[in-house]
Amino acid sequence: MSRRYDKEDARRRILSVCVRLFIEKGYSRTTNAEILRLADVTNGTFYNIFKSKDGILLELTEFMFSNQFNIAGQLAGTATDPIFLYALETSIQMTLTELNENLREIYVEAYTHPQVAEYIHHKTAAELSRIFGSYLPECSEADFFELEIGTAGMMRGYMVRRCDCYFTLKRKLQRFLRMSFSAYNVPKEQQDAVISKVLQMDITSIANMVMQQLFTALEMKYDFVLTEKTDEETGKTGTNAGKLS
Repeated sequence: MSRRYDKEDARRRILSVCVRLFIEKGYSRTTNAEILRLADVTNGTFYNIFKSKDGILLELTEFMFSNQFNIAGQLAGTATDPIFLYALETSIQMTLTELNENLREIYVEAYTHPQVAEYIHHKTAAELSRIFGSYLPECSEADFFELEIGTAGMMRGYMVRRCDCYFTLKRKLQRFLRMSFSAYNVPKEQQDAVISKVLQMDITSIANMVMQQLFTALEMKYDFVLTEKTDEETGKTGTNAGKLS
């Protein structure tokens, strides 16, 4: 067996183990010792391929963000309004973090870690320029990058703060979308229409469906089977439905 094949096989095993553990246990509770044992690799092999868990987080984030954009696009159907698609995608992302605590931790870590956050900012800035460019014609892509840092900070802050009976999911989504649309100079009438359309949707059920599709895609991509079921099937990891309304 060649050294190249050995490295590729070790990389595959590490990714399979780590992504499964991140989903089942959470990012912080997944230890290096557990990764080495389950992936059957040495510490040196792990370091040479990924350096740390952060390297795996970057790859996982790239895959998750790509899939959630695609799924949101499918859910939007024939809707061509990019403002609505932005609102739907960000609302789904925030709702996912209310439904599953381990996903919350993965997203918060992604928005916190400098290298991973930089990837998110660059990827999202290009999308924001395309979506909101007509409302801010004087802004360059560099300007949208700076705006993205601010709106991503709001996103992270709202993900960290769990919903409760006072700060419900509906209030959280409405507040985030209103501030984001204002930052990108979207007219208030259009803000009202898009936010109203999103809030009339059963965003919790939609996010549950997206979560199941995301987990299935992760299992196929990284070759593992989740041993724990999600809130929709067991009620163990979700947030109280009354707090989400």
